[in-house]
Amino acid sequence: MSSRQHLRIFAFLIASIFFQNSLFASEPNPTKGYDPTPEVMHHIGDAHQFHLVGDYYLPLPCITYAEGNFFFALSSDFEYDKNLHRSKKAIQGYFLYHDQLMRLVDKNGNSPAGTQNIEEPEHHAHNSHETGEKKSKDEAHEASHHAHQFKVGEVVYEMEAASALQKISSWYDFSITKNVFSMFLAMFLLILIFGIVSNAYKNRVGKAPKGIQSLLEPVIEFMKDEVIKPSVGVKWEKYFPFLMTIFFFILVSNLLGLIPFFPGSSNITGNLGVTMVLAFFTFLMTNLSGNKGYWGHIFAMPGVPKPILLILTPIEIVGIFIKPVTLFIRLFANITAGHIIILSLVSLIFVFGNLGENMAGAAAGAAVAVPFVFAMNFLELFVAFLQAFIFTLLSALYIGTAVEEHHHEGDHAHH
Repeated sequence: MSSRQHLRIFAFLIASIFFQNSLFASEPNPTKGYDPTPEVMHHIGDAHQFHLVGDYYLPLPCITYAEGNFFFALSSDFEYDKNLHRSKKAIQGYFLYHDQLMRLVDKNGNSPAGTQNIEEPEHHAHNSHETGEKKSKDEAHEASHHAHQFKVGEVVYEMEAASALQKISSWYDFSITKNVFSMFLAMFLLILIFGIVSNAYKNRVGKAPKGIQSLLEPVIEFMKDEVIKPSVGVKWEKYFPFLMTIFFFILVSNLLGLIPFFPGSSNITGNLGVTMVLAFFTFLMTNLSGNKGYWGHIFAMPGVPKPILLILTPIEIVGIFIKPVTLFIRLFANITAGHIIILSLVSLIFVFGNLGENMAGAAAGAAVAVPFVFAMNFLELFVAFLQAFIFTLLSALYIGTAVEEHHHEGDHAHH
């Protein structure tokens, strides 16, 4: 690689640092200094808008369903205030709170109609600025309760989140968030890329691969010959499309997350819901494909005394669910950890410099952050491939154990 290419890579990484921090807008605390935690957690989370540059954002569609009716709006319609960390307006009771869509409901489950300005109740404002003596448990609980209340006119409403696995509420959120937008982009890129590769194979029969075809062919051949065939066994062709789709979707999603500006920067596989669904697909594919031998080993393992089965069988049943859980936690944790480390390193510039108040400190922070962020970007590039590979490998192994043919009776007769 030439020195010019090295300079280009270094310049890109330096630019990445500033792009990754173009959203860091917290005010310094005069007593505690700059706290990067809220900003870091904000950047790895999902949002209803996509940051472009400076104060410019791409609004995304907000789509909800409640009481038999769908609601449509753009996130920009709510007039989000960065200082308040919420929108100034509620539309049909919906508003943005810390970049998450919420709904205002009263004790009867009703929401304010039309477009209304929202404000915090007086007791909320009082509690939020209260200092001095330590609050009692009851006072702390009351303050926490008031933090989820807002006024529309003279009526106080409670804030209600959308329905989720943990809790079913009065409404459902189908919005195109930042992560959903990026997943659609990943899907579009995969269709486009493999459409080109497919046409190349059809039009260049018997010829050497060329262009993007030559780039992807070694990857596909490696996954087929070294991962999927040995792991799944003789029935590998049946599961090859599923496993390669999983591999390339995770890989493209990981790579999009490493791009520090639009249309990248989304933390797709660092979202627990996304990795959970991917693991659920592997769980379904494994257990729906399980043959008699697979289920026999789980519920009544051959050659094991029946008293021992009382202990072993529950463990095997629990293992059915532990496998996909380890899949989605591993992917989520590794990708999220990488993003947090990079953002934390970059935030050293603002911690040492206290958001521009100490330029010498900022320079010292940059001296520490730049080389480490440079190294972490390369490490994260490796992790992007590694995590896609591990998820696919383990999925192939799980499927392989489910479809493997067992010949215990034949083996015993032979011996």
